[in-house]
Amino acid sequence: MEKTNEAIESPEMEMNFADALDEYLNSDFGDLDEGTIVSGEIVKIDKDYVLVDVNFKSEGQIPASEFTDSDGTVNVQIGERVDVFVARKNEAEGTIYLSRDKAKRMQLFDKLEELMEKDGEVIGRILRRIKGGYTVDLGGVEAFLPGSHVDLRPVPDMDALVNKKFDFKILKINRRRSNVIVSRRVLLEEMRSEQRDKLLDTLEDGQSVTGKVKNITEYGVFIDLGGLDGLLHITDMSWKRIKHPKEMVQLGDELELKILSFDRDAQKVSLGLKQLVSDPWENIAEKYPEGARFTGVITNLADYGAFVELENGVEGLVHISEMSWTRKLRHPSQMVKVGDEVEVVVLGVDQDKKRISLGMKQISPNPWDVVAEKYPEGTVLEGAIKNITEFGVFIGIEEGIDGLIHVSDISWTKKIRHPSEVYKSGDAVQAKVLTVDKENEKFTLGVKQLTEDPWTQVPGKYPVGQMITGTVTNITDFGLFVEVEEGIEGLVHVSEISRKKIKSPSEIYKEGDTIEAKVIHVSADERRLGLSIKQTKEEAPTVAAGGARKPKSFGGGVDAGSTLGDLLREKLEEAAGEALEEAAEEEARAEAAAEASVEAPAEEPVEAPVEAAVEAADDEEGK
Repeated sequence: MEKTNEAIESPEMEMNFADALDEYLNSDFGDLDEGTIVSGEIVKIDKDYVLVDVNFKSEGQIPASEFTDSDGTVNVQIGERVDVFVARKNEAEGTIYLSRDKAKRMQLFDKLEELMEKDGEVIGRILRRIKGGYTVDLGGVEAFLPGSHVDLRPVPDMDALVNKKFDFKILKINRRRSNVIVSRRVLLEEMRSEQRDKLLDTLEDGQSVTGKVKNITEYGVFIDLGGLDGLLHITDMSWKRIKHPKEMVQLGDELELKILSFDRDAQKVSLGLKQLVSDPWENIAEKYPEGARFTGVITNLADYGAFVELENGVEGLVHISEMSWTRKLRHPSQMVKVGDEVEVVVLGVDQDKKRISLGMKQISPNPWDVVAEKYPEGTVLEGAIKNITEFGVFIGIEEGIDGLIHVSDISWTKKIRHPSEVYKSGDAVQAKVLTVDKENEKFTLGVKQLTEDPWTQVPGKYPVGQMITGTVTNITDFGLFVEVEEGIEGLVHVSEISRKKIKSPSEIYKEGDTIEAKVIHVSADERRLGLSIKQTKEEAPTVAAGGARKPKSFGGGVDAGSTLGDLLREKLEEAAGEALEEAAEEEARAEAAAEASVEAPAEEPVEAPVEAAVEAADDEEGK
């Protein structure tokens, strides 16, 4: 025991142990600086953490989540060496904090910086859309992809790129902020430039090429030829008419095309699709001669007509006026719809303008030709009223053809303000055909023409000078209408009512009064019967050179045989009568004044105006 104690207490032994411990500690701490990456050995794997030995006083504890894959499985084993990042250490306590994720991130940043310096490429997966672009996973580092750097052209469907992998160029790295900006467009432009140079050396007019649909617009399609875009205009897509390119192609479609024109300097290429097949409009007039019948399919409807496809790439127009002989169409959809198979007749062909005029109504005979032969003028027919308007009634004649009975052709004598006073829809009416106008498609009928016009008998029944008895039916400011028999009326002009001056006939007569009058004018053609009441009274005979004075005609006119003297004499006599009446009134007032003992100036004799008027008339007659 003594020897043992002596050995322990030996100073030489104490110095060797202290040196060894100091050397061990110094070597450990000298290689572990904060913010550096070191290699360590996994010594323990627990549920929540992993212990890594980095030759420090104690092992570093790292969350197990930093060692798991996407399925949540730990992807390391005990004894395996891994690179870790020294986040922080405490020499006094002998503790150390490590991170595997930070180590991997720093190593990745080093790699990305090296790639950016060498102008290299990196593979990344687009994770999600964010404001202004996308977030891209570069294998542990999230980078920002601006929307303008996604492609050479704006992308129609931004969401379609999510979860897809692409090659990217690194534009900028900020390690302190952990920011990385990448671009796909820069890479595509470089690739495109190389392809364009190769393509320009091989392109020429008339060449057949293959391209992919890159963009679709209303006026055409942009085709990627591999480094150079060409335009396929909508008019060069098909020989037939299409409304939008989407009717024929979709994004991404591979198409075989023909180069129509190529501008090497401007690097512009015009492409054609329909030019790969022969023009169906060649010798079109021989294939579709005028008057020939064909069957086609309705492909489109417009306000002015319907387009009919006769064969692939050949369409003709059926104008709305050529669709029906009888129907007045407002729109072609009233007769046909898209997809209908119809029979048509070729009306005209314009090969230069690539136009064919077609007709549908020409398939059947014109019903107006049939009607003109079946119902010549003067034919009496019967039909049902289909429609009533202010100006007449329409009678159904044949399918699609109606005849018009004008309101003026309903009755010879009755004054009909509206046809509904006489008829109603559905009534069967017998009428006579008046006119059949095929060109203007007008068919007129008359009801009154079924009987003789009663006015043709009026001149014989009521000659000038005959006395008649009639009933006042209407009173106007210019005279009286007098019914002499059913449907026949005569007019007593206001000047033929009385020799006295009257303001209105209603002062003397009222409707329903029975009067006697003399016929002073009659005309069957004009349907006029002029009457006079004042001439029925006793008149003083007036001598005139050449015979007796003729009565006034209807409306105050002069009959044949009358002279200017006759007319003046009559007017002077009327004036004299009015003067006599005024004189009589003056005399009556004078007598009344005398009885009231009122002085009044002597009245002039009334005979003087009468004599003067008669003398003036005689002088005028002598002239």
